Amino acid sequence: MKTLKQDHYTYRVTWSEEDSQYVGLCAEFPSMSWLAGSPEKALQGIRSVVAEAVADMETSGEPVPEALASKRFSGKFMVRVPPEVHRQLTLEAVEAHISLNRLASAKLAH
Repeated sequence: MKTLKQDHYTYRVTWSEEDSQYVGLCAEFPSMSWLAGSPEKALQGIRSVVAEAVADMETSGEPVPEALASKRFSGKFMVRVPPEVHRQLTLEAVEAHISLNRLASAKLAH
C-alpha cells in the first residue's frame, strides 16, 4: 500500500447501499473512491489511491491539490440571494440593530 508522508487530506468513509460495501472518499479528490468490506479497508484503499495520484501528479508536474486542513480561509465569500430575500434579511438586521453581515453570519452558523 502506498502512503503519503504528510497526508493531511480530508477522508470520509460511508456505507453504499447500492454496492453493499463501504466507500472511502477524499474531499480534495472528488472523482476518486474505494469500495471495501470494512470501513478500515475503505479508508486504507482511498488513502492508497490518493497517494498514487499525488505521486503521478508530482512526476508529471501537475499541481497537487492543497489539503483543506492546510488551506487558509479569508472568512469572506459571496452569496447570491433573490432580491426579496435580501430585502427581508436587511429589514430583520435593521430591526435587530445589527449589520446584515452579522445577521447572515449568525444564520449560517446554525
